[in-house]
Amino acid sequence: MNQPVLRAEISQLAELSNVVAQLETILLGKRQQIELAVACLIANGHLLIEDVPGVGKTTLAQGLSATLGLPWNRLQFTSDLLPADVIGVSVFNTSTHSFDFKQGPVFTSVLLADEINRAPPKAQSALLEAMEERQVSLDGETYKLDDEFFVIATQNPTDQLGAYPLPESQLDRFLVSIALGYPDSDEERTLLKSGDRRQSIQSLEPVAGPLQIKHWSQAAARLHVSDTVIDYIQALLNESRLGDNGLSPRAGLSLVRLCKAFAYLNGQDHVTADDVQHVFPALAGHRLTGQVKSGAIAAQALLNNVTAP
Repeated sequence: MNQPVLRAEISQLAELSNVVAQLETILLGKRQQIELAVACLIANGHLLIEDVPGVGKTTLAQGLSATLGLPWNRLQFTSDLLPADVIGVSVFNTSTHSFDFKQGPVFTSVLLADEINRAPPKAQSALLEAMEERQVSLDGETYKLDDEFFVIATQNPTDQLGAYPLPESQLDRFLVSIALGYPDSDEERTLLKSGDRRQSIQSLEPVAGPLQIKHWSQAAARLHVSDTVIDYIQALLNESRLGDNGLSPRAGLSLVRLCKAFAYLNGQDHVTADDVQHVFPALAGHRLTGQVKSGAIAAQALLNNVTAP
């Protein structure tokens, strides 16, 4: 049985539960995806959502930023998008005879990169440094981003027209990948009767903030991972490397970090094999095949091939 975290964490966990509960009011029947998105944030990662238009990708991004009281920007990726449209540009100031940096939409806490794979690789690459280092470099200057900088990127299925596959280096920047899917019959009926859930976002009140996010991240990082669980993770990594596109050591470190965040979200003080199994498809899928849905199937097959402790 999982042991509860220390009592000092009870109030923090209550706030974290409120975040999940509030998001469930605007994204019906998607608790698993919501928990993975919140765990991704706690683990200081970035989130990739692949699905058809209209299933709630933007609603999740808006709801998360509103629930946590974080500023957010939405950037629509298109075929003519330039790197300067993402990170900003230096503009010559005639009065001071110097260049002033005009910040791009990346300078925020939550960035919704909508339909990221509709832009060519050059525009996609503008996010690489921001996602990895939480900074932007331009003209020999470095500009820091928010500590809680969090990218939620959506991508269209790669078989749709006008989609550019994300390169492996870009995919590796995303800690978690999910697909929302269509709602079931009862949830869709509720949605049809109550109207567009995006209207409800305007009335959401923040239930946490940047200080809580920082605390959750630090507390999750302290969770214990036993040698038995490490053995299990290593077995999964080794199994993945029997194919053409195995998981890297960095992916293994990311898996440990995500497992800790997920365990903390569920009130545990250590990571179990169940936590690994729960988050593994979301972490490994896009790294194995480059596609969320087919990758999740491949990741599940790996889990089936490796015996859990």
